[in-house]
Amino acid sequence: MEHPISVWPILFLVLIHFYGNRLRFLAGVPRSIWLSGAGGVSVAYVFLHLFPELQEGQEHLQENTWWATRFLEHHVYLVSLFGLAVFYGLERSVVSMKRVQVAKDNKEDSKIAPTGIFWVHIGSFAIYNALIGYILFQREEGPVHEMILFSIAMALHFLVNDFGLMEHHRETYRKYGRWILVLFLVLGWGVGFVKEVPQTVVIVLMAFVGGGVIMNVLKEELPEERESRYWAFALGAGLYAILLLSL
Repeated sequence: MEHPISVWPILFLVLIHFYGNRLRFLAGVPRSIWLSGAGGVSVAYVFLHLFPELQEGQEHLQENTWWATRFLEHHVYLVSLFGLAVFYGLERSVVSMKRVQVAKDNKEDSKIAPTGIFWVHIGSFAIYNALIGYILFQREEGPVHEMILFSIAMALHFLVNDFGLMEHHRETYRKYGRWILVLFLVLGWGVGFVKEVPQTVVIVLMAFVGGGVIMNVLKEELPEERESRYWAFALGAGLYAILLLSL
């Protein structure tokens, strides 16, 4: 498969995982305005750029998928809903298991998830990263500005995710988690060089990732104890929306 090779987008995202959590000024309570703004950018990209692409993809699926019945005529968006539900369920499971472990160990001040929860959590995000890596590779077939917009949105999204995972797993994430996420990100990107996935599959992957992005951003912004900055979230979303609409 002939394909132009652009390594800077994948390297950019890899560096975010390696060094993003070292930006200590982003940690703490109240929530950093930069993290809230980054979340706003990610959500704006999904609603104004990714979802419109899914509309075109929906037409492709209806023309090329014989099992697309009337009941499933909007199944692309159902996949987005499924992605959102999966990550919501995952987050609730992690929080619930941490509470059980705290009660069991009588450590009320413990905020670090047990090892078993870590592998479930990281395993899910590893698959998520692999999907994003493959979509990133697919973006190289389109205009350069689309790849840049996607790379920026995903880099900021990874930054939000990394701080959320650090809060749950602390040093375990720093030592092992980020390496696993980088590995699967690169593996997903590398799959594009050896296997051309059908367009139908790419559309479904994009839909799942879109739902996941929305859920993973909102779960970091909504908890009351985070003291998130709504104005920063709105500003990030608004400015990136203006940029997307102007192109």
